[in-house]
Amino acid sequence: WLETMGIRIGAHLKSVAGIEDRSFDPMKPELDEVFADFPVLDQNAGAAMREAVADARKEMDSVGGIIECAITGLPAGLGEPMFGGMESRIAQIVYGIPAVKGLEFGAGFGAASMRGSENNDDFSVTEGKTATLTNHAGGILGGITNGMPLIFRTAIKPTPSIAKQQQTVTDGNTVTLEIKGRHDPCIAPRAV
Repeated sequence: WLETMGIRIGAHLKSVAGIEDRSFDPMKPELDEVFADFPVLDQNAGAAMREAVADARKEMDSVGGIIECAITGLPAGLGEPMFGGMESRIAQIVYGIPAVKGLEFGAGFGAASMRGSENNDDFSVTEGKTATLTNHAGGILGGITNGMPLIFRTAIKPTPSIAKQQQTVTDGNTVTLEIKGRHDPCIAPRAV
């Protein structure tokens, strides 16, 4: 239904266990280039991520990851400048996934180390179409879509249910916790 309106949504593993995939192009995200069997843009990065997940499994541990999502074709003007802003709406949905521990749009936390002149997206008209020259805002200005690709990343924590011994407290006593059974050593690929 969304695709009939020219809207497309895609995501990939931006990182797993600190191993980085390349980022989506913020101006023209390569949604069709995400590999279906393991959602990455670079198969070499995907192979290294799989190896890190396998190593965590062998060590009865788990690893986390970052998912990058892009939405293209959204018209300018969706959202509201205050409590109904696009960031707020998306955050409410994304934080509905229990393993999510962080969310950033566009340049995200990187914007905190930029100057306004570096972070601001200049607008231009090309072939009669208004667009920005960069996309540091991630497609959202003041809670409202600006017509550019909407880009966000979310941090997924390592699975807490691991077979490795851990310490906890039961009835006021420090005890060793050992969780039995099969547990996913990385839930980020499924969260994509």
